Amino acid sequence: MTEYIIIVALIAVAAIAVYQFFGNTVRNQTAAIANEIAGNDGTQARTAASTAATSAATEANTKRNLENYTGNVAK
Repeated sequence: MTEYIIIVALIAVAAIAVYQFFGNTVRNQTAAIANEIAGNDGTQARTAASTAATSAATEANTKRNLENYTGNVAK
């Protein structure tokens, strides 16, 4: 039973990390859609979504292991 709790906890931590990487992209894309529906220009929100997606992809491709575990406080 303890093993299942540990697995669920690891999945939860991974889900939180993924949401942090891609959450800004989703929020900015939603803001762009809302602006366009309201008749406003959504270019700024779309650009922010693109920037957030690029940043998320860079973070996702960064390998973190025991050789470089220091300096990851803000990540």
